[in-house]
Amino acid sequence: MFRLQGSKVLAVDMTGDAVKAKNGSMVAYDGQMSFKKLSGGGEGLRGMVTRRLTGEQMTLMEVTGQGTCWFADRASEINLVNLQGDKLYVESSNLLATDSGLRTGTSFTGLRGASQGNGLFTTTIEGHGQAAIMSDGPAVVLRVTRQYPLTVDPGAYIAHQGDLQQSFQSGVTFRTILGEGGGEAFQIRFEGDGLVYVQPSERNTVAGDV
Repeated sequence: MFRLQGSKVLAVDMTGDAVKAKNGSMVAYDGQMSFKKLSGGGEGLRGMVTRRLTGEQMTLMEVTGQGTCWFADRASEINLVNLQGDKLYVESSNLLATDSGLRTGTSFTGLRGASQGNGLFTTTIEGHGQAAIMSDGPAVVLRVTRQYPLTVDPGAYIAHQGDLQQSFQSGVTFRTILGEGGGEAFQIRFEGDGLVYVQPSERNTVAGDV
């Protein structure tokens, strides 16, 4: 159903089924398509309420029809993730599309959201199907094992999946060493067994000033 055309355009072949995508990300389609704006981002009342409380913005649209629809967003690199009943945690700004077999929701992430200024909740995707996530530059998928935990700058973090535990710690970043940061900087530490997706270009955060 999902396929990439190049690295920055997602093509979705549809046969009467539905796909949820970032609002405004459709760039072309053929066949017969209908579009409906979805409010809240997450499914159900909890998803809507938590996003309104935190001010986190993630507006989705539902596309239904027969034919092919193409999606892209600001020339971002697109990465396909196959889920087999497991759960993917992804920053809302990095989510492009999910197929009809997946459910979206919200999850409390604690201090990391506050340090980034993006609210205290992150988006969850679970079920069986495909999701398309975006990155600023080609994403790197890093393996975490129980022997080798991983520490990530919050500005480079995109998503993670698997049996992972997160903790948040203050520490020195390269920007601080170079004199470009201010105050304590937060980092995300992952322990357990799973995958972490990072991008080579850091988004702007307020972590260095918290």
